[in-house]
Amino acid sequence: MLPSLRQTVENHGLLASKALGQNFLLDRNITDKIIRLSLNCQGIDSFADCHVCEIGPGPGGLTRAIVEAAPASLTVIEMDRRCIEIMEELKAQTPIPFRIINGDALQYDLSREIDAPRQIISNLPYNVSVPLLIGWLQDSSRYRAMTLMFQKEVAERITAPTRCKDYGRLSVLAQLTCGIVKLMDLPPECFTPAPKIWSTVLLFRPKTTVPDKQILQKVEKITSAAFGQRRKMLRQSLKQFPGLTEKCGSLGISLTARAEELTPEMFLQLAQNL
Repeated sequence: MLPSLRQTVENHGLLASKALGQNFLLDRNITDKIIRLSLNCQGIDSFADCHVCEIGPGPGGLTRAIVEAAPASLTVIEMDRRCIEIMEELKAQTPIPFRIINGDALQYDLSREIDAPRQIISNLPYNVSVPLLIGWLQDSSRYRAMTLMFQKEVAERITAPTRCKDYGRLSVLAQLTCGIVKLMDLPPECFTPAPKIWSTVLLFRPKTTVPDKQILQKVEKITSAAFGQRRKMLRQSLKQFPGLTEKCGSLGISLTARAEELTPEMFLQLAQNL
């Protein structure tokens, strides 16, 4: 019988590390709800036909909820050596194939580490959430779904529509590759220690047709340039790409437009012509 999450944290003297961007979610009602909402939104009752990877499990709040949803297998990747012992204790209590990796998720190609069909679930460390997401979006067709928690302001950038201040490079990459649903918002007091900001859980489900990785890398270059000078017209912000501004006219894209006026599909057209 496992002790409660709070007792587990106390037993291991586990204080959240600011350097690792840790904020622990210890309320089982909340962790269970996150998994329940993800399953419901996907129209499934369990993870029985999926191999799940959790990034940064910490003391194991979400991990316990994932285990109860009976995945075909579970892989956890955790940088903090202090949390590995907790994962070992949880592994000993479940018959589910359970692999524990003590390492940096940025260094792993999850599509090679985990069997298909695969899902990613994570209360993402704030300091690496964006680079992790960009890497997964570039390989989004390899995943069944991703249930990810971000700072609320990052989630708003991911889901932002055109012509608003939050719309940018991350919005374009995410919306080109996935259908995105907001599952829930979480106030600071849900976490230990309480951060200064709210958090948001998003479900990403890859679209039927996703641009290949090389095209998405071009989209990233173009959006970085365009939104890096977001108040300038495209004729100025895209001039570093030889011949690209000349092609805007044939694509129905005005050179006097600014980055925030272009839909994700327009950026895709530009990338396909770069």
